[in-house]
Amino acid sequence: TFTYPDTKHKILDDFSLLINPGEKIAFVGENGAGKSTIIKLLARFYDVNKGEILIDGVNIKNLELDSLYKNLGVLFQDFLFYEDTASENIRYGKVYENLGMNKIVEAAKASGAHRVIEGLDKGYQQMLGRIFEGGVELSVGQWEKIALARGFLRDAPILVLDEPTASIDAKSEAEIFNRVERLSKNKTVIIISHRFSTVRNADKIYVIDRGKIVESGSHIELMKLNGQYATLFNLQAKGYQ
Repeated sequence: TFTYPDTKHKILDDFSLLINPGEKIAFVGENGAGKSTIIKLLARFYDVNKGEILIDGVNIKNLELDSLYKNLGVLFQDFLFYEDTASENIRYGKVYENLGMNKIVEAAKASGAHRVIEGLDKGYQQMLGRIFEGGVELSVGQWEKIALARGFLRDAPILVLDEPTASIDAKSEAEIFNRVERLSKNKTVIIISHRFSTVRNADKIYVIDRGKIVESGSHIELMKLNGQYATLFNLQAKGYQ
């Protein structure tokens, strides 16, 4: 159970979930349902008010933060970008290791950022942002691809994507998530997205409403259930017809 500081409203109320190693899961639900809060608790931005979060049976409060963060790759919708070169923007994903350019390029290709960077005058040495002389500004969608590359470079066993492709067109998003699927064979992946085309391939989808799981199953199972998920899916599908 969790309530944000200085409020009384329970964002998560007796929420309980088991994620198996290597499982690909997705959270769906309306804004304010508690989806992103789960990720913030997993990353220990906050601690739960009641209950506990365990990884391999160990309470995350008992883990060294460095150890937790090295094993957790999280990309939020409001991701950071840095007034630095394109290569350094990606390198920050694994700043604690001395990685060669080949690894940075590999991560950029995986996220679709390589094509963006190739189009810059100085390529990977191009200064991004407008603070420094000669810097170039990218579109929000291009920054997202750079941020995704940072996540891929981290190569953590747990990968969390919290609406990271909100500003990318549907075609680019589909390409990125196809790559995510290929590059995360042995990883645990948690996806939050409003686009059902993204979440439908998850092993298990959880519909969250007012801090509780109200439905769970595969895309096919949830469509057969004809509940909240099916209603939301059909509403979105109608928009594409």
